Amino acid sequence: MSFKKITYSALPSLLARLDFLGLFEKDPFGNLLTIKRLLIFILGWFTYYRYTAVNKIRITGTEHLMDLPDQGVLFLSNHQTYFADVIAFFHIFCAVKWGYKDTMSPPFYLFSPRARMYYVAAAETMRGGLLPKIFSMGGAITIERSWRANGEDVKRQLDTSAQDRIGEGLQHGWVVSFPQGTTKPYAPVRKGTAHLISEHHPIVIPVVINGFRRAFDKKGLRFKKRNTKLTVQFKPPMHFLPGESVEQMVARVTQAIEQEAPGEVSPGDASPNGDAQPTNI
Repeated sequence: MSFKKITYSALPSLLARLDFLGLFEKDPFGNLLTIKRLLIFILGWFTYYRYTAVNKIRITGTEHLMDLPDQGVLFLSNHQTYFADVIAFFHIFCAVKWGYKDTMSPPFYLFSPRARMYYVAAAETMRGGLLPKIFSMGGAITIERSWRANGEDVKRQLDTSAQDRIGEGLQHGWVVSFPQGTTKPYAPVRKGTAHLISEHHPIVIPVVINGFRRAFDKKGLRFKKRNTKLTVQFKPPMHFLPGESVEQMVARVTQAIEQEAPGEVSPGDASPNGDAQPTNI
């Protein structure tokens, strides 16, 4: 599906045309992109050393990102901490904007960061203190999880507006989603991911990360073990057929982000297009 680039402005439509520098441009959720760029600049400089000096990050597969459009791209990744994963993605996406390949060094990209990027996060996580609220302004699309709250399994009414908000994010830029909805390894991929793909037809890029759980605490704000090797692997875009079932899509996403439980055989191995390798789906 082709996403048309949309520009939002805090100014009336007639005056917005005169805003050549985009000083009053905002995102679909009302945040000024100028403020967002400033936040990314500040947080980027404060966090850069976490990935390059205290720990060492190895990035692969950014060649799959170089020619992507500015909107309509959904990144699906496994999840290991609340914030360290997301901050690393923001660094990488800004670096890719500047033409960096598989690296975030040197951090000159922070002077002109990519602002049209978002990540899906649990609303309760983003309400937990000042720093999460600041991070939320940087591009969080918050959702109320119907299956989990405060670290416990629950059952509550589905947040039906979540898909619409994620769709707005896709219309405006790149969106990172963690389809398992938790930092617990090998947790099942939520079926809502398949419905999101079927409804909005974004370009889907699978991502596999590792080492973040060893290096940082659960929130990703404090160091747990230094000199840890962090890895971020971007895989080629996934392609889905119109007739694929939700179960099959979920199985293929699970396989692509390498979250099949050890020894488990995925039903997605026999995909309708005959593609059985997670790096080629």
